[in-house]
Amino acid sequence: MTSIERHEPPTTADERTMLEGWLDYHRQTLAWKCEGLTDAQLRTASAAPSELTLMGLVRHMAEVERSWYRRVLANEDAGAIYCTDEDADGDFHVSEADTWAEARATWEAEIEAARRNAARFALDDLTEGKHRRTGEQFNLRWLHTHMIEEYARHNGHADLLRERLDGATGD
Repeated sequence: MTSIERHEPPTTADERTMLEGWLDYHRQTLAWKCEGLTDAQLRTASAAPSELTLMGLVRHMAEVERSWYRRVLANEDAGAIYCTDEDADGDFHVSEADTWAEARATWEAEIEAARRNAARFALDDLTEGKHRRTGEQFNLRWLHTHMIEEYARHNGHADLLRERLDGATGD
């Protein structure tokens, strides 16, 4: 696990630079946890009865990026990528046909869309869309903070998954 570079934001950065820096750091951490593994390893569940896999986490984060930064922030009509009415957790349900190349490309495309959309808003600007269940609006500051929390939590899962696969550990 060495070629992914992670960069912590400067310790004296302005608020936006710090929030976006920590968000990128956590995105880089998830990529780092997946680095150097085969598709089969990335599809390997943690331990029964859990279906949690590294590939599933990446697919989940692609869905989360899309939901918050495209649907809620920019009010785009962007449907789900992996989830359906029949399988609300389709992002986590990986099969032998699913590949790292596709999952990573999809995730990276959603990250780029998130960056483009976020660049149009100030931290205090309200989202153009609303949460699909609650109807709430959020400011970009809340959204970035929530995404940092979401990645940090799932990176903890990713660390345990990676250690189980090949013993690799790291912060």
